[in-house]
Amino acid sequence: MPEQKPLDILKEYWGYDSFRGIQHEIIESILSGRDTLGLMPTGGGKSICFQVPALMLEGLSLVVTPLISLMKDQVQQLKNRGIKAEAVYSGMMHEDIIRVLDNAVLGAYKLLYISPERLSSELFLAKLERMRHVSMIVVDEAHCISQWGYDFRPSYLQIAKIRQLLPVDDVPVLALTATATPKVVDDIQERLGFREKNAFSMSFERKNLIYVVRETEDRVGEMLHILQGVPNGSAIVYTRTCQQTVEIARFLEENGITASNYHAGLTDAEKDYRQVNWTKGRVRVMVATNAFGMGIDKPDVRLVIHYHVPNSLEAYFQEAGRAGRDGKVSYAVLLYNHQDLTTLNRRVPEMYPTIDYVKQTYENVAYFLQVGVGEAKGRTFYFPMETFCQRFHQFPVQTNAALQLLNNAGYLEYHEEQEFKSALHFILRKEELYRIYETDEETDLLIQTILRTYSGVFANFVYIEETLLAHLTGLKPEHVYHILKDLHHNRIIDFIPHRQTPTVGYPIARVDTEFISLPPMVYEDRKADFQQRIDEMAHYVTSTDTCRSRMLLNYFGEQNDHDCGQCDVCLAKKKTAAAHEDDLQNAVQAITTLLKDGKAHPFEELKSLSIQTAVLDEAIRCMTAEELLTVDGLNIKLNRPT
Repeated sequence: MPEQKPLDILKEYWGYDSFRGIQHEIIESILSGRDTLGLMPTGGGKSICFQVPALMLEGLSLVVTPLISLMKDQVQQLKNRGIKAEAVYSGMMHEDIIRVLDNAVLGAYKLLYISPERLSSELFLAKLERMRHVSMIVVDEAHCISQWGYDFRPSYLQIAKIRQLLPVDDVPVLALTATATPKVVDDIQERLGFREKNAFSMSFERKNLIYVVRETEDRVGEMLHILQGVPNGSAIVYTRTCQQTVEIARFLEENGITASNYHAGLTDAEKDYRQVNWTKGRVRVMVATNAFGMGIDKPDVRLVIHYHVPNSLEAYFQEAGRAGRDGKVSYAVLLYNHQDLTTLNRRVPEMYPTIDYVKQTYENVAYFLQVGVGEAKGRTFYFPMETFCQRFHQFPVQTNAALQLLNNAGYLEYHEEQEFKSALHFILRKEELYRIYETDEETDLLIQTILRTYSGVFANFVYIEETLLAHLTGLKPEHVYHILKDLHHNRIIDFIPHRQTPTVGYPIARVDTEFISLPPMVYEDRKADFQQRIDEMAHYVTSTDTCRSRMLLNYFGEQNDHDCGQCDVCLAKKKTAAAHEDDLQNAVQAITTLLKDGKAHPFEELKSLSIQTAVLDEAIRCMTAEELLTVDGLNIKLNRPT
């Protein structure tokens, strides 16, 4: 039987007859064993680039991605196609993680998705050393490994170390990203230890996407006007804060537009429920922070509105690119006023507070956690940010930034949103449960399901998953959550809801504060780079003479010699050009009328026409070039009088 080719795999499992863009080149490169970087804009089909070769290579492909929702979705899609795949991520039960990793060691899967935070866990590293059949390492959202990237994540730095720990030499790396400047492209390859530079890039041009920047003092009114003007398809409205997502969604509902909101503070069940409602078209608009969108593949998003100016063109380009995935005309609208520019520049000292502030934060954290100098190496603590900030009179934004800097410098391990699963413990003994407490039908169903699904619930706290209980009972996830809250209120169970709690760890023992130092690559260099991103973003929103699409393409290192012809700048130029053409024709007509007798007239008479000097001069040049006029000294006459 002849060996299968990539196109055969694509046809067999996905039903497509051909690859798109640079998919085939990337696949051939990784199949030849070369480290490969693929730059593909949102909607370019990144997953095909690693899923097809994963099925062709002997063994297991490790896929590193920070997007848990994307992991779950892709694993389920692969299983639906008969492809063996699994995922390991924060929040899973310990025994489930062990089961999946053991099966991976035994060669049970073709693809294993793993979150970057899990890469440094002792359990994963121990299992990795026994994985003798790893065929490829895939790094999704690869820009996260670059300290020059807009979304740097220190956990990604572990990936290069993973290569060295694999029992098999020369396992190739496939890195994929939708947003990277030339500087970041080079840095990604260096950080991942590429044996040679090898990058493939699609054009970042989105011909169906119309970019618009609109200056307004009435954001909410302008947003409503735009949504009413583009009535078809779904929409996303991006805003800065969780509270604004609530308020804007409520405003839209009050004005007849179905809307929901999404932010990092929601439970997984709430996120899933709202995302499904939006994906299935039950609500038209999702009002969200930047926590929403990565991994979302909804084709009919006709409109993405940025209610505020993002911190970088990378973030804007990726979020705006979620519109028009089906290739139809769509709009990316950015609202701004001059206050936004002030807010943007204020972000620099917020994200890079003074060195003294960073040192003081380090010391305050130690006092808060009661950690002495030389102590706590290898320990991790829950870190209630709000309580800490209240006690030490620090602002959350700067505190978060200081902790990130200390993390990047290696003094702390700070996780802003460490995920912890829901847990419960039955207070009543089993024999007392139904004798004392009367339940309704749904509550009884849920209790019975918990008792069948989880063991030890009367002895200790047990981790649970509301979405699993919802699936088993047929109840909605949010209804499961409310029943559990009622049981907790009635003292039937102790219930700790799913939460995302910050944690602080000490990779090295606490040092004396005076010895804290932040190297240039952590502080000064990155601060300067961040300021440049802010400046580029400010230039984008205030520019009125350069095509929006060209500005974005040039930023990502793609030279483009044509304007898009449809952004707000291009349309304004067309309007100005049309108005100028009208003025020019009117000037020609007025000159012709004045000189219609065919006699020579003094130039001075043309002043009586009340035409702008520049327009008058151009009209005379055009008419002279066409031999309609003769200019003789200080006189002018019409050659073909009417």
